[in-house]
Amino acid sequence: MLEPTGGSPPFDLGLSKQERERISRISEELGEGIETLSEIGPAVSIFGSARSKAEAWEYQSARQLASTLAAQGITVVTGGGPGVMEAGNLGASEEVGTSVGLNIELPHEQLANPYLDIDLDFRYFFTRKFLLIRYAIGFAIFPGGFGTVDELFELLTLVQTGKLKQRPIVLVGREFWEGLHVWLVSWVKKGGFIGEGDLDYLEIVDNAEEAAEILLGYYRRECG
Repeated sequence: MLEPTGGSPPFDLGLSKQERERISRISEELGEGIETLSEIGPAVSIFGSARSKAEAWEYQSARQLASTLAAQGITVVTGGGPGVMEAGNLGASEEVGTSVGLNIELPHEQLANPYLDIDLDFRYFFTRKFLLIRYAIGFAIFPGGFGTVDELFELLTLVQTGKLKQRPIVLVGREFWEGLHVWLVSWVKKGGFIGEGDLDYLEIVDNAEEAAEILLGYYRRECG
């Protein structure tokens, strides 16, 4: 078992110095993240594009959803950067809930947005994604690019394989997501590449109000 606060790993036979250092950094990231977030309570993770501007509908919708959740005491967790992530943290900061950002170090630096009560920085995508998922009772996914779609399909895989208890995975913006859903039904499901009920894990909605209804309904049933 890795030591959560670093040090030499206990299985370093044959490992280079670089590999030992990498394992220690991974262990430290996980340990710090778990220690910092262990008492944030029920949370919803919001995903979406870092490129969305403040005037974009998805930015305003994410802000509205986060504000609604935070008003009920639900912690809002995002990737900590700009765009939809910033919108989620901004909305949470306007209410009583806690605003969490899990930022990632990138070649073109992604600065943390200014609306964070808890701000953690990560070197590795997989440790960051683990913590974006670990404390969430549900997920709201707004339009985005490769990273957003990656996070969506990782969630679906975890639920499908039983590694994550089923909970709301809400796609916000029907016009944006409908084409992907049609492809999943017409080609992936029809081709037998996923199970008959696997797409039942997803819920597609038009706006923040519908997303909030689903997420708060689950929160009240499971955490109330």
